Amino acid sequence: MRLRELLDDTELGLLLLVGHATDETGSSADGLLDRVISAVATNDLADPGRFLTGGELVLTGLAWWRADGDAESFVRVLRRAGVTALAAGEVEHGLVPHDLVRACRRHGLPLIAVRPETSFAAVTERVLRRLHRRDPGSPAGPASVASVASLAALVERHRRLLADRAAPDSVLELLRHTLGLDVRVLSATGRQIAGARPPLPAKTAAALAARHLAARRAGGTAPHTVTVGARLYSLVPVPVPVPLPLPGPGLPRQAAELGDWLLVMESDTSLWPAPDRELLDRTAELVADARSAHEQSKTARNDLADRSLALLHDSSVPAEEIPVRLRSTAQAVVSGVGHWPRCQFVVASGERHAAGPVPAAALRVLLEEALVQEDGPVPVSSQDIAATVDGDRAVLLVLVPEPSDTRPDPALDHAALQRRLSAALARWLGPGDSVSVGVSSPVAEPGNARRSLEQAHNALRIAHAAPERVTVRGPEDLTSHILTLLPLIPAEARRAFAARLLGPLRDHDARHRTDLLATLEAFLDCEASWTACAARLHLHVNSLRRRIARIEHLTDRDLSRLETRLDFLAALKSG
Repeated sequence: MRLRELLDDTELGLLLLVGHATDETGSSADGLLDRVISAVATNDLADPGRFLTGGELVLTGLAWWRADGDAESFVRVLRRAGVTALAAGEVEHGLVPHDLVRACRRHGLPLIAVRPETSFAAVTERVLRRLHRRDPGSPAGPASVASVASLAALVERHRRLLADRAAPDSVLELLRHTLGLDVRVLSATGRQIAGARPPLPAKTAAALAARHLAARRAGGTAPHTVTVGARLYSLVPVPVPVPLPLPGPGLPRQAAELGDWLLVMESDTSLWPAPDRELLDRTAELVADARSAHEQSKTARNDLADRSLALLHDSSVPAEEIPVRLRSTAQAVVSGVGHWPRCQFVVASGERHAAGPVPAAALRVLLEEALVQEDGPVPVSSQDIAATVDGDRAVLLVLVPEPSDTRPDPALDHAALQRRLSAALARWLGPGDSVSVGVSSPVAEPGNARRSLEQAHNALRIAHAAPERVTVRGPEDLTSHILTLLPLIPAEARRAFAARLLGPLRDHDARHRTDLLATLEAFLDCEASWTACAARLHLHVNSLRRRIARIEHLTDRDLSRLETRLDFLAALKSG
């Protein structure tokens, strides 16, 4: 098919921008318009050379063009590959950029404008119909028409896949239209990253993620086919991008697997025909590209956390220099940020039953997963989190929005964070494991960053003292009750205080087989109510009074005074 024939098709309404006159290479207009189109290719890559073999009509939506000057290298690649002509869509920018017109004129490459109302699929179908038509005297039968339509759809599908390398939702929507199948991308904790809406029920997504982790650990061959709730699903792991930025030194296996992405579809893909399986493999590769871009974009944020933490820990840096250095760090590390961002510090650590601390890198991943849930504790994305590890602790800087009339308190919701984190940990921690999290107040001024980080560490110490499996504590817990401050006192000092106050009672109970210590604990637990305490201990009130009098004599303290009762409560909690 000659280029002239395509331009003569009035239904398409294509406009020739370069080719009417003699160009700078000396080629005439007739020579340009008589060029032969042997193939059609749709491409929106900045460097499409590896996909071209010569003789193509190249269709581009101009997704690669961002500014004046971008066109020169693109056209040079097309000219070197020997393409017949370039057709540029006007949807993206409203018109064909002037520098693209100039570049095509310089290189003698015909340039066609495709109106917004003309689809690339229509142009592709018209070219393919000409390329694959039967002899003039033999009309095309149903099979040939179906073949052309199928080929046109395949080319358009290929174009869309290439154009959306960093947009998983667009790729998965294309797959839904092509195969009639809902495809979703889930994290290893069951959070939906991209794909069909509405998302899967939370329990189903969690179960699928758990099955993926189990299959991964067992070394099974992908894709994995599993049944959840009487429905059959295929799980296709998204390839790991190379290089994958690590969240900290010595990335443990658990932390690596918690960063997995997987494609989920309600179908047995092993029964699919080869072309559809090939399309699925290509989709997984494209989603892997998106994952790589996602991970790489977080690297600068995590570097901000690393460098900021090192600066705040450096006691040799004077307090008055902290604000200046933090601002310069933010400006140097994160592109486009010239100030210290408003953020909250989140510090976490965990203990595995009889197996030492929970790996800090794994905790970092789990905290991020809990924070970026759609119904999470604060409306933040993964790009609002800068994360690092500090010994056996995970440290996150969560960028929170400024207050406004519609968002008066955008700080982290501790209860929601605890609920989300508990759900994320449920499939990974054992029954005897625990995780504690401390959260600071929002800090808008870098001069307050060191104090805010210390506040998060203090909240973490209070969380350690709680009996729950997963505990989140924040600034309000530092002032809600005097006894919550006990974890901030060194353990040795707490033990010495308890031994001095309770030692006489323990010695008396040991020598005389009495229950003075248990009586004191019950009395305080009943808020010093004689009647309630006597009923709990199955004693007459007079018997209880004699025991309390004995306690006061041995300790030389008056239990009718509030400060005395608080001292005893603190001693009992300190052990």
